[in-house]
Amino acid sequence: MIEPDETIPLPAEFATRFEPQFRPACQLYVVSPPAIVLPAFVDSLKAAVDGGPVAAFQLRLKDVPDDDVLRACEALLPIAQAADVAFILNDRMDLAKVAGADGVHLGQSDGSIADARALLGRDAQIGRTCHDSRHLAMEAGEQGADYVAFGAFYDTTTKPSHYRPAPEILGWWTTLSQIPCVAIGGIFPHNAAPLVAAGADFIAVVRAVWDHPDGPGAGVAAFGDVLGWK
Repeated sequence: MIEPDETIPLPAEFATRFEPQFRPACQLYVVSPPAIVLPAFVDSLKAAVDGGPVAAFQLRLKDVPDDDVLRACEALLPIAQAADVAFILNDRMDLAKVAGADGVHLGQSDGSIADARALLGRDAQIGRTCHDSRHLAMEAGEQGADYVAFGAFYDTTTKPSHYRPAPEILGWWTTLSQIPCVAIGGIFPHNAAPLVAAGADFIAVVRAVWDHPDGPGAGVAAFGDVLGWK
């Protein structure tokens, strides 16, 4: 596969030059807040998955002891399973294996996709952070990732990032690959539409759900219009 020259900007109309392939409608991928308190967060997750169609939930706890991560998995995994929501653990393929998670999301320094596949099995969902890089996305696809994640598209305080891909990268990816792509970073109902229109298969959200003034269920439901649920 020809490697992209990332010094050449993608034309805004790149994806329109090609016959669109069928892809399922964009779905919601909910990521946990940076810190959670058990058992209270169990009810928060229940409320979120009851708020509307959630495709996946990622538990992302940084700088937390392994035992605490596993304890959180034990409490939250049954909630996701009961709602038919994929349970993804951030960073740690070893803990994902112990916890029985549905998959793992790997940053660029969190180990290889091949190692995660060998450890977790062929049915595991393995995602890879690709920032704003077409090269990293193609590399992840060639290595067997189940999805690639681009972002941050907007300013975010959850995981500050200097990467700012243009929405066109989503259309470029979906034109080239059948592997799903996730848009992440500062996404709320009011700014999600351009990313959905550009070709995101999933939009990953954090504060839009957990910081919603009417609770996480309302936070999920608020994406109904942009994702075509209502």
